[in-house]
Amino acid sequence: MPLSEACSYLLVMNRLLSLTLIELTQTLHEKKASPVELMSEVLSRIKAVNPEINAVVAQRDPDALMKEAREAEARLSRGQGRPLEGIPLGVKDLENVRGMATTRGSKPLADKIATIDSTQVARFKSKGAIVVGKTNTPEFGSSGITKNLLYGVTRSPWNPYYTPGGSSGGSAAAIAAEMLPLVTASDGGGSIRIPASFVGAYGHKPSFGRIPLGPLETWEYGESVVCGPLTKTVEDAAFFLDQVSGHDIHDPRSLPAFHGSFLQEARKPLDQLKIAYSSDLGYAVVQSDVAQVAEEAAKVFESLGHRVEPISGGPPDAGLFWGLFVSYEVGSWIARFRPHRDADFTRSMLEVVDMTRQGIDQPLLGKISSTRVSIVNWCADLFSNYDLLLTPTVPYDPPPAKGPFPKETEGRAHTQASVAYFTIPFNLSFNPAATVRAGFSNNGLPVGLQIVAPLHRDDLLLRAARAFERERPWNNEWPMR
Repeated sequence: MPLSEACSYLLVMNRLLSLTLIELTQTLHEKKASPVELMSEVLSRIKAVNPEINAVVAQRDPDALMKEAREAEARLSRGQGRPLEGIPLGVKDLENVRGMATTRGSKPLADKIATIDSTQVARFKSKGAIVVGKTNTPEFGSSGITKNLLYGVTRSPWNPYYTPGGSSGGSAAAIAAEMLPLVTASDGGGSIRIPASFVGAYGHKPSFGRIPLGPLETWEYGESVVCGPLTKTVEDAAFFLDQVSGHDIHDPRSLPAFHGSFLQEARKPLDQLKIAYSSDLGYAVVQSDVAQVAEEAAKVFESLGHRVEPISGGPPDAGLFWGLFVSYEVGSWIARFRPHRDADFTRSMLEVVDMTRQGIDQPLLGKISSTRVSIVNWCADLFSNYDLLLTPTVPYDPPPAKGPFPKETEGRAHTQASVAYFTIPFNLSFNPAATVRAGFSNNGLPVGLQIVAPLHRDDLLLRAARAFERERPWNNEWPMR
């Protein structure tokens, strides 16, 4: 499906949005451009590009946005600019913005107006960011394909026939199409890394608790979800973490503030490392050209003087159990609207929820628990011998924008949650993990290399990703320039 003629002239209109987040903040603070110019460019870009991509699904009033941009410009002119002064922000529609609906991509929640900001949004605002609107997500963030009955289908800026992934697909598409310079994203089983891989961005799933969640409405029993950066570059992600990480009293699981600066850590040289590489974690079915691109990308670390060793085997495949937990928790949201609003949910969503209506019985809960322990122990053993682990991020090219996921690849059948073969384990183990653009598949679509670090070592993960980015830079090539 070709891009529309309306997008053909956009490079000329995209002077500021072609910059990285860090470059953009420097440009505003040095008064080489103003927040008013930037906001005007953002609004023009969204108007031109979004009808085809459908990444931004709810937008604040343009007059109010321009007013806030003028206020940011005045603060900068007085020398009172904050780190993100005047930076437009898109917020994933699973996260609260005061005065806006938090729909979670679901029709019954279309009028659920948030009365407070999430902790992350509040921190971004306190640093000067201006919320422009919400980015699309699959219903309740429960899929690797971003579509829902409320807002429709989000498409990849590389080729609108394909999905940008999920559940942070709207945020990923907005970054890759250069509609917004800053977005929020979250990851419970790959929802940052999968869309980042599909659009060729940098996606960083931080250590569990690095960015506080909430204030929460319900407690997530699986405890696998984190907020994290989905950005153009590694340094942008480190800068992002510097603005919003650190303990919050509403999230008892949140980690203390990092001693130092993640941006400074990302810029440090990388000591010689011993690195493991797995092409399949012992169970994944991987598209052959994707596997080749990821393997060649892993060799970049060898060229930098690190020791890279292929490993066999891996943790247990937790896709089925993870899927059951997700379905069970989504069902708890949907239950309050059933049966009187069943028509507002897709049949496939209701079927999945109905499969788990009997609940998770004791034997099954025991299997889920022991599987998670096995994953944690596998990671502990691995990182007692290696400094990093490298894998493909996603096993195949993006599926069509409306789905479905492939049931097999090159004649080999997939198991449950195949899109997240490589990502789920590290949500369950709490290890920080990121994806960098490794190259392109035979279909001309981005391929990601996943980098996994030991517990709480976001600093090491950022340094490693930045070292790779220096050798294989990707920021000069985005799809709609």
